[in-house]
Amino acid sequence: MLSADELERYARHIVLREVGGPGQNALKKASVLVIGAGGLGAPVLMYLAAAGVGRLGVIDDDIVSLSNLQRQIIHTTSDIGKRKVDSAAAQIHALNPHVTFEAHPMRLTADNAMALIGNYDLVLDGSDNFETRYLVADACFLAKRPLITAALGQFDGSLTTIRAHEKNAEGVFNPTYRCLFPEAPPPGTVPACAEAGVMGALAGVLGSMMALEAIREIVGFGDGLVGRLLMVDARAMRFETLRYARDPQNPLNGDAPGITDLSGHIVS
Repeated sequence: MLSADELERYARHIVLREVGGPGQNALKKASVLVIGAGGLGAPVLMYLAAAGVGRLGVIDDDIVSLSNLQRQIIHTTSDIGKRKVDSAAAQIHALNPHVTFEAHPMRLTADNAMALIGNYDLVLDGSDNFETRYLVADACFLAKRPLITAALGQFDGSLTTIRAHEKNAEGVFNPTYRCLFPEAPPPGTVPACAEAGVMGALAGVLGSMMALEAIREIVGFGDGLVGRLLMVDARAMRFETLRYARDPQNPLNGDAPGITDLSGHIVS
């Protein structure tokens, strides 16, 4: 049950017909793992904590640097040199003491992914490299956990939801991340954020949309992004949606699955 403090804190949610008391209780009971406390993870963590998600976990092995502060809004100047998970923990506690925060100061690997992901209801991937994105997507499929994943470019971004372990209304498996992106681009073809740059406010837009999609998934209102890729063009201020379907050749839930564990993953 929600306490008197929580009823007042979440009053603007509760008066929404699509959320109400049952929806807010669902948020309180939910557990969410966020991959990365960086440009995407920072607004995700802040908004999910503010929304009242009961248990929030974040995995990140990095420390706060000055160049992070242009977009990673959960950290402050005084946090420089601290572990990002510790900086995030302090901010989340200050924002909402009703949230249980779990810090995982480590790198996600094939050895720890299944145990970590299996301990949460929902996973949000805000990582910044393709190796981790494929690892997270494969682990979520094997652990039967829904995944919300986003990516940032210089002035563009994308967002989708993966529930590949489930079937749609027609009895067909939903598409996997590998149905959308069968293979990662060759190393060196996509420059890292430090090389190419990124618009800080765009990270806030995509991170906020990830949080909104997570809340929608937990509460259960509206239409989600399963089988749809939302693309944002910040130069033209344009939003477009691309539909994608299950590829029968994909190695997870395709006609002849080839991936049954995470042994093929090496994250540098």
